Amino acid sequence: MVEGGVVKADKTEFTECWRTTWQTPYIMRLALSAGIGGLLFGYDTGVISGALLYIKDDFEQVEKKTWLQETIVSMAVAGAIVGAAIGGWINDKFGRKISILIADVLFFIGAIVMAIAPTPWVIIIGRILVGFGVGMASMTSPLYISEASPARIRGALVSTNGLLITGGQFLAYLINLAFVHARGTWRWMLGVAGLPAVVQFVLMLSLPESPRWLYRKDRTAEARAILERIYPAEEVEGEMAALKESVEAEKADEAAMGDGFFQKLKGALQNPIVRRGLAAGITVQVAQQFVGINTVMYYSPSIVQFAGFASNKTALALSLVTSGLNAVGSIVSMMFVDRYGRRRLMIISMFGIISCLVILSIVFRQASLHAPKIDPVDSISFAPNSTCPAYVSPNPTPLKWNCMKCLKAECGFCSNSNEYAPGACVVLSDETKELCHSKGRTFFKDGCPSKFGFLAVVFLGLYIIMYSPGMGTVPWIVNSEIYPLRYRGLGGGIAAVSNWISNLIVSETFLTLTHALGSSGTFLLFALFSTIGLIFIWLLVPETKGLQFEEVEKMLEVGYKPSLLRRRAERKDVDTA
Repeated sequence: MVEGGVVKADKTEFTECWRTTWQTPYIMRLALSAGIGGLLFGYDTGVISGALLYIKDDFEQVEKKTWLQETIVSMAVAGAIVGAAIGGWINDKFGRKISILIADVLFFIGAIVMAIAPTPWVIIIGRILVGFGVGMASMTSPLYISEASPARIRGALVSTNGLLITGGQFLAYLINLAFVHARGTWRWMLGVAGLPAVVQFVLMLSLPESPRWLYRKDRTAEARAILERIYPAEEVEGEMAALKESVEAEKADEAAMGDGFFQKLKGALQNPIVRRGLAAGITVQVAQQFVGINTVMYYSPSIVQFAGFASNKTALALSLVTSGLNAVGSIVSMMFVDRYGRRRLMIISMFGIISCLVILSIVFRQASLHAPKIDPVDSISFAPNSTCPAYVSPNPTPLKWNCMKCLKAECGFCSNSNEYAPGACVVLSDETKELCHSKGRTFFKDGCPSKFGFLAVVFLGLYIIMYSPGMGTVPWIVNSEIYPLRYRGLGGGIAAVSNWISNLIVSETFLTLTHALGSSGTFLLFALFSTIGLIFIWLLVPETKGLQFEEVEKMLEVGYKPSLLRRRAERKDVDTA
């Protein structure tokens, strides 16, 4: 997930969470009802990876136009950027509950629009609508849970939202696999998302507004009534007093910064502590995306097909493994982030990511070099007018053609009975594909038969294992700790927008990059981006584990330097003295 916020929680907090929610089930009802937004977030960003395989089968223009495939995938991300911005205003103006209900309506309408779409452009409209919902849910669900939870178990309950996001992505792959043989395939895959939206809408109608929002709107009696259902009777007065103090301090900070967004932004950028915090917060959010994670989450079935697995069902089944590993990784992060620290976990994660990307680049390069050769007799005699035009045009070295060169010429490869033996390079069409299958052979159009294919799947899995516990969740934790209190919302919002924009850039360009550079070159490029990200993380991101917010401020006030550079500066000062 790759997206969404995660609040830190330690092991004792999880134990306390279990005990408290067992005694007061209403708390878990609030958290899980709101958490369905995270599930929808994960589902709608993950489901398109499998649905795209079948959308290409139904719409010839999508099959032939790479930019159209990228647009179908990435428009949900573009919608999320707008949804997050609008969602912030709706949250403050109308409340967290209304924001979640609106997001559910958007999820439902978007799912129905996609399910009945007669053309690719209608699918894109549906993707934009669910994107609006994703953007709103990404910020509203964890906010509602945080404000409607007892302080002592807040981190554990909000962490469930991050788990539900990755769980939603895993569910998307399961649903994709379940509908591969159903009539309408991708329509069911995309339309199913409407059901959880209806469930959450109904549940949220019976739940209260956030007590913090109610208190800010001077609806004190309603806020107290909710706190009485969450806390034991003897703790309610203390919580009301704490809520009053917190809200008054927040209003004072807002008054000091000014009412307008640009006034707040100007004040933030003039503050060296906030500037250094933003440098760290934006660095980790941009790095999170430019390691290429959402190319795997959005396009993993396509990547598996690039590796030589032609069957859509096989590609979806293997992609399910990567999604499952991502969900497991988010649990691992909860267990270790407070033990080993944020900075260390990210640096270890980045080293692992870079190693896996370099190996994936090598694997895809070897797969390309050892692709099956083209059989000239088979290609010419396959069927009347079926030979790839580029293959039969004047060409000085037709004997050097292999499957990969055939696919780059926008043709298809009909394998021999032995997939690794020379096969036919033919016109890419439904007719030649059906003819190939009728001869008991496999038709390849996205990748070539390869003995290296299983290695690609293995290292994709290792890539996820290295990504999820570190770069998958820690950037959001860092952004919840790195800013002074009065600038936390503004700083976190700027960093989150940088994450969404980076996500959009990566998802909108991946297929174009694979066509221009090949799979090998694309993964190598992401390895380069990851290396640059690692350097910036090492230089700019301090360790915030176990520090009070005031201690983080003091550290940023003097400026952060890695220990190696600090020691060199100290030695230089000693030598100068």
